[in-house]
Amino acid sequence: MKYDVIVIGGGHAGAEAALASARLNHKTLLICGNEKRISNMPCNPSIGGPAKGILVREIDALGGQMAKSADATALQFKMLNLSKGPAVRAMRVQSDKLAYAAHVQNVIKHTDLLDLKIGYVDEIVTVDSTITGVIMEDGSTYETSKVIIATGTFLSSRILRGKNTYPQGPDGEPTNYGLSKSLLKHGFKLIRLKTGTPARIKTDTIDFSKSKLELGTDAPLAFSYESDVKTLLPFTKQVPCYLTYTTPETHKIIMEHLGESSMYSGIVEGVGPRYCPSIEDKLVRFSDKDRHQIFLEPESLDLGETYIQGFSTSMPEYVQEMMVKSLPGFENAEIVKYAYAIEYDAIDPLELKPSLESKKVKGLYFAGQVNGTSGYEEAACQGLMAGINAHLSLVNKEPLILRRDEAYIGVLIDDLVTKGVNDPYRMLTSRAEYRLLLRHDNADQRLTKYGHEVGLISDERYQKYLDKMELIKNEKERLSEIRLTPTSNVNEYLESIGSAPLVGGVSALELIKRPEVDYNDILEMTKIFPDVKEGLNFEEISEQLTIEIKYQGYIDKAYKDAQKILKLESWKIPEDIDYKVIPNLASEAREKLEKIRPVTISQANRISGVNPSDISILLVYLESGKHHAK
Repeated sequence: MKYDVIVIGGGHAGAEAALASARLNHKTLLICGNEKRISNMPCNPSIGGPAKGILVREIDALGGQMAKSADATALQFKMLNLSKGPAVRAMRVQSDKLAYAAHVQNVIKHTDLLDLKIGYVDEIVTVDSTITGVIMEDGSTYETSKVIIATGTFLSSRILRGKNTYPQGPDGEPTNYGLSKSLLKHGFKLIRLKTGTPARIKTDTIDFSKSKLELGTDAPLAFSYESDVKTLLPFTKQVPCYLTYTTPETHKIIMEHLGESSMYSGIVEGVGPRYCPSIEDKLVRFSDKDRHQIFLEPESLDLGETYIQGFSTSMPEYVQEMMVKSLPGFENAEIVKYAYAIEYDAIDPLELKPSLESKKVKGLYFAGQVNGTSGYEEAACQGLMAGINAHLSLVNKEPLILRRDEAYIGVLIDDLVTKGVNDPYRMLTSRAEYRLLLRHDNADQRLTKYGHEVGLISDERYQKYLDKMELIKNEKERLSEIRLTPTSNVNEYLESIGSAPLVGGVSALELIKRPEVDYNDILEMTKIFPDVKEGLNFEEISEQLTIEIKYQGYIDKAYKDAQKILKLESWKIPEDIDYKVIPNLASEAREKLEKIRPVTISQANRISGVNPSDISILLVYLESGKHHAK
């Protein structure tokens, strides 16, 4: 049987890739080992968080699925870093893991042109370094010109607890050895990585009175621009989380049994995540800390299990029992599922183009944890981009490459294909140099046009976006014309919100620049309200207006800085350039450029080991026209 696109793997990357491909009118096959594990959450039962939440908004702005499913199955909505600047604010949803997976599975089931095959791919098939199909373990074959590998942590994976190892993937699912062997046969460099997950505790055996209550945000929130906040889970019905801490007894138990941990017993081969270490690794690396945070999170309304975030471990089961019972309120806790570490094969992302297409095999794309990343959100955005770029290739269009000043997705993919990974990559706010431009509130401004051009954003949704932008533009103009004077009503209102009274006239636009004043305050003082078209989220518009006005100077400066880099970004490097013939390049730079094969001068400039002098030499060579004179 022949398909336009075949997606291997049903995790968050695979689901987004398959849905994007099918929605763009390509006959698509999604291959996974277990239908019930599609979009499973084998680790943290949540979507979003710092930087990650902005990835989810970007996925939605491009026409992806994750945000809609997160909104529909949320147990709690929370906006993080509200007391800080808009550049670091991000939303987080505590998800019902069973409901979330079921929601995505239902969407896949009812998506036209999308078929599902249960099984495991044993081999990819190529002709002249071009993908032509896949062979299953049962010997069946499928033809295609585009394959997206999104196998997560299932390639040659093994579960580790203490000195025991099990040839399994997450949640005890079978591992896949055949595809690892096939990739090696085709010349791919595989790297060995490690991650892990904490134990799950029977909820009614925990005494939560010894923990701090963590509620959601009492405000209408949604990830998706298409979600109606009025129909989502209200604050009064949201499920709480809790915060507790490790104790001296916890630390004593861990340190006494440190040698029994898989990580410290010498059986771990893979490199673990730097920014999400196991609890035993935390104690070794941060020995000066006398306690560590543990968040208690519900997994599902139908499970009665609690996830203990921050307590990942690869200790033997009997040690885990002691560790868990040493936590406050866990004296009688029952472990439903023991924690474990997992090792798996990933590819070296330096072997990928910025489109996520392989440099070695035409038509072969990689997305998600198999690229060396960590996290559902990082996986989902890669799956979406791989699906989009497979589509664009099929219709003979240039790939969609998001810049670092356009999206966190652009930062993530550029980091992968330019710098590679030494450990599982996690999206962090600090990785984005233009984070004031890449905010939670403006993902639609940055990316909706791309989603519409590709075909994943409907004309109706795009028109709503245009209506929103028109309203924001008109309101800025109106606010600049409104003049507020020191009347008693105005000054009394300003004093009530902790702002100094006026001593002279000022425009409403200027008044919003005060730290205590926002757009809604202006509406209250003037009693003049805008005409908002049906379907637009006024709270969202209000937030965006306030941020754009209040931080306009900083935003303008960030745009100017980005424009300088944009000139280098638009300077393309020919695909067939021979770095070996360029005189005076430093040997390290020549080696790195030859290996990574950057697409633009800007990307070349971000490669470690390529110095400004090397960039100057490369520019002189390109300007000389010698490349074309061969």
